[in-house]
Amino acid sequence: MHALWRPRMEGREHVPAHGPAIIASNHLSVLDSFFMPAVVPRMVRFVAKKEYFTGNPVVAAWMRAMGAMEIDRENVSAAQDMLDAAVEVLKAGELFGIYPEGTRSPDGRLYRGKVGVAWLTLTTGAPVVPVAMLGTEKVLPPGTSVPRLHSIGVRFGEPMTFTGDPGSARDRRRVTDEVMAAIQRLSGQEYVPRYGASVKEAGEAGV
Repeated sequence: MHALWRPRMEGREHVPAHGPAIIASNHLSVLDSFFMPAVVPRMVRFVAKKEYFTGNPVVAAWMRAMGAMEIDRENVSAAQDMLDAAVEVLKAGELFGIYPEGTRSPDGRLYRGKVGVAWLTLTTGAPVVPVAMLGTEKVLPPGTSVPRLHSIGVRFGEPMTFTGDPGSARDRRRVTDEVMAAIQRLSGQEYVPRYGASVKEAGEAGV
């Protein structure tokens, strides 16, 4: 991977050498879950939809090697299952990766974050390391199956710590918005104060 795409890395020293941390990234491509864990000096655990583990055996093996945990997104309890798994990872002193947008950006812009990242940091006390994936959407554009050669980058920000009540909707929203603002500063993306999933459903990407 490094030989083909030569990812530019900035701020990797911001990833804690020891102890738990939440790696919170923007999400431009399905390949983000390959590129980002590959450049972090520690294993990053993250959840991935079960289809990645039941389809292409090479993809399945890679996902497991990169620390991915399978989740059934069709299950009504999927969101809570993901958060419960993340808490266990963080309690064990590991890194947990999350895409606060909850879905890949449909048009390269940064969309409103869901509050799971806030619940995690307020519940566990683990710091949040904001991350910007850069150019990964050009490697595997929507509708293509063969990766293209294109320069990519991964930019890490300084760890963020928060106080508040994980049961408070106001605190969860405040923390999430601060995390998304940090990601936006790193990525330079245009910010859209709407959920990416709703924009996809409405077919309004880029409008």
